Amino acid sequence: MSYSFNAEKVTNEVVQWVRDLFERTATPTTNAVIGISGGKDSSVAAAVCAKALGKDRVIGVLMPQGEQADISYSHLLVDTLGIKSYTINIGNTVSSFMNELSKQMEPSEQARVNTPARIRMATLYAVAACNNGRVVNTCNLSEDWVGYSTKFGDAAGDFSPLSDLTVTEVLQVGEYLGLPDELVHKVPIDGLCGKTDEENLGFTYAMLDKYIRGEDDLSSVPQIKEKIDRLHRANLHKLQLMPKYELSK
Repeated sequence: MSYSFNAEKVTNEVVQWVRDLFERTATPTTNAVIGISGGKDSSVAAAVCAKALGKDRVIGVLMPQGEQADISYSHLLVDTLGIKSYTINIGNTVSSFMNELSKQMEPSEQARVNTPARIRMATLYAVAACNNGRVVNTCNLSEDWVGYSTKFGDAAGDFSPLSDLTVTEVLQVGEYLGLPDELVHKVPIDGLCGKTDEENLGFTYAMLDKYIRGEDDLSSVPQIKEKIDRLHRANLHKLQLMPKYELSK
């Protein structure tokens, strides 16, 4: 199956989509508030918003957890785009919360991994509330497909410019926008166990992206296909509306 991605066309369309969304649903002084990690997704999403709304309407929020070894990438993005930014360290907040939780129960690994992401999202909404802002979701289709995000953490937001684009496509948009190579191609790492995202997943984004777009059915690696399908099924709840009881009438 042939699939062709036109980075110029898609970039222009997503920029216009953000511009139209704000014109329809916001005021001329509404800002886009985005968490800046220095990775490809936050870099490209911030660049898209700056192009759509103007750099003066984009606010970056750097949220290190204590000391962050690669925070220089976040500063590079802020400087490259010329956007306003705040640095709010969540280290003490995470530690205090986990300490209180530990008094009642033994924190699970899932709680330890997901809590910082949810505290970061609470921080973004606090900054948005103080700056007439809308929070930018920075997820992409590849990570969403296999659930590589935290529900009500980085999976949350008010609008999502990249969630229909695979990692491969996000990289092409970043290149088209002229972002520094070290931001677009920064190796994604979870910051917890020292492994890259791809090492944790057990397959590459290139393989996943081709599978999503129907370019490779992964028949040559059935165990990886099975794992991707299993992760997709198990994590669909992150992409769907919360189930609710509907009153019969």
